[in-house]
Amino acid sequence: NIPLGELAERYDEIDGERPVVCICHHGGRSMQVAAFLERQGFTKVINLSGGVHAWAAQVDPSMPTY
Repeated sequence: NIPLGELAERYDEIDGERPVVCICHHGGRSMQVAAFLERQGFTKVINLSGGVHAWAAQVDPSMPTY
């Protein structure tokens, strides 16, 4: 897990050969992260559209939301 504010200094810790899933609460910040990683040459980048909130509402209603 790498916070958005640390990404520019730490993205080299991410294995570019494996899929990378970017997540945040509503999907906006993770979309920025996904775009940044793609600009750095990552090709297996996935953004969790709608974020954790949408996942809880649509996939796992037992998951608490905040």
